Amino acid sequence: MLTATQFVATLCSALFTGAAIYINLVEHPARMSCDTTIAATVWAPSYQRGAVMQASLAILSFMAGAAAWWLGGGFLWLVGAALIGLVVPFTLIVVKPTNNQLHAVRSGLSLAATLLYLDLLVRA
Repeated sequence: MLTATQFVATLCSALFTGAAIYINLVEHPARMSCDTTIAATVWAPSYQRGAVMQASLAILSFMAGAAAWWLGGGFLWLVGAALIGLVVPFTLIVVKPTNNQLHAVRSGLSLAATLLYLDLLVRA
């Protein structure tokens, strides 16, 4: 059982890492090279699918790493579990609010521009 939990913890962590590196080195730069319409259209479904996949991998790796520690694999399995497990709260506490703020600023700026344009049209 110990070997199985160690394998699952390592496999899920490696898959998570590969996905994160792929997103940073390939997918995001490729999306940024597209025009805004295409990039915006592709981003939302890609982000949602990636979030589900990566969160699942992180949680499964965390659980398997903690189980490996519990089954006698040693303290470093718990450390590894904590490291991959921290990805989820970091995303929810740090990344998500930042994304929300970015969207709020973009919404506010675009609303201000629209109201200004409408005012200018009415005055013309």
